[in-house]
Amino acid sequence: MARLIRDNALSLFFFVLFVLALLGQSVAGLARTNEELANHGQPPLTYLDFVFSSDFVVDVAENWQSEFLQFLLFIAATIWLVQRGSPESKKPGDEGVGTDEEQKVGRYAPDDAPAWAKASRWPRVVYENSLVLVMGGIFVLSWLLQSLSGTIVMNDENAQHGQPPISWLQYLGSPEFWDRTLQNWQSEFLAVGTMVAFSIYLRQRGSAESKPVGVAHATSAEESD
Repeated sequence: MARLIRDNALSLFFFVLFVLALLGQSVAGLARTNEELANHGQPPLTYLDFVFSSDFVVDVAENWQSEFLQFLLFIAATIWLVQRGSPESKKPGDEGVGTDEEQKVGRYAPDDAPAWAKASRWPRVVYENSLVLVMGGIFVLSWLLQSLSGTIVMNDENAQHGQPPISWLQYLGSPEFWDRTLQNWQSEFLAVGTMVAFSIYLRQRGSAESKPVGVAHATSAEESD
């Protein structure tokens, strides 16, 4: 068990933080919602009522879709785009998907390679792009969940003000939807861009996301090995 935890410590660490943050968000959100309900003379919600409500779902899905969009674009962009000196980038001249020999697929696959890396045609094509496909799929599902639950929230608000309901497509074209969406996107793009740029000149000893401390600024991580 100790070895299992050690070998998976990084993913376990962030999963625990995710669960704690999600629980904290749900508790704080319930308290805020019940405070607003009390101010309007309405009965409070239970915890389960709140976490399955459209108000909570739209906030969670909104954050998820922006995060997975961030990594989807970053993974795809680093195939063809480079940033000299950043450990988040391949070195200039290495743009592209690489040869089969470089990627160790097909007849170049070693004995311990995943089975799909040794396959031919479509199974291997799917596996070669599986990270982008899964990230993209989660982004689309999260975005769809955000838009659907957001439509319900807006229609609830419209009903309270005596206004007619709107359709899902109308909500997609509304300022409300794009205001909620773009305020998350811009922060994710800023975070990735600054990470790429800062890692050229700044160091963190011992981190896999940083070049060795003494390596020149213009040297990419692959060139420093």
